[in-house]
Amino acid sequence: MISENFIPSPVLLLVSGPAGSGKTTLCDRMTEAFPQNIRRVVTCTTRSPRGTEKNGVDYFFLSRDEFEQGVSAGDFLEYAQVHSNRYGTRHAQVREILDAGSDVLLNLDVQGAETVRRVAQTDENLARALVSVFIMPPSVNELRSRLTGRGTDAPDEVERRMRVALDEMARWREYDYCLVSGSREEDFERIKAIYFAAKMRTR
Repeated sequence: MISENFIPSPVLLLVSGPAGSGKTTLCDRMTEAFPQNIRRVVTCTTRSPRGTEKNGVDYFFLSRDEFEQGVSAGDFLEYAQVHSNRYGTRHAQVREILDAGSDVLLNLDVQGAETVRRVAQTDENLARALVSVFIMPPSVNELRSRLTGRGTDAPDEVERRMRVALDEMARWREYDYCLVSGSREEDFERIKAIYFAAKMRTR
């Protein structure tokens, strides 16, 4: 039987999009919808824990020296400076999950995604698993409306985020898929379709 011969390969679903695109909500819904299939990668950071955050659960909280040692040792699949703190994804953790046959979902900015694609050029297993999706806001006006609608950022911060967003939106061609955002349910159905298609790939 076909089902006895075809074994789906693990997928590394990489999702990017500007602030306000809804990518974080989509990623959260995917991990909630497929808890037995999609494993969450715990990010490393140099910032201090907030509230009830636990080391190894919410983040791996590292000192600046520990983080830089990891960078020097090539431990990170990708890493970035966000404001005054460092964030990174350990290559070993991603590899461990994929080797176990589970899928990985990464929510990264365009710089992090670029780094992952570069690593995949010399990592056959990573390249085989990688599927990248860019979440494109339906329009610049809608994106601005979403950012201002949050009510959490000052006007100058909204303008800064808009400038960054426009630069990121110009790079959608670097991804395997470009999902133009609609309603939350439409976006969820579309990213599920991409995920299901990736699981059925033969190469």
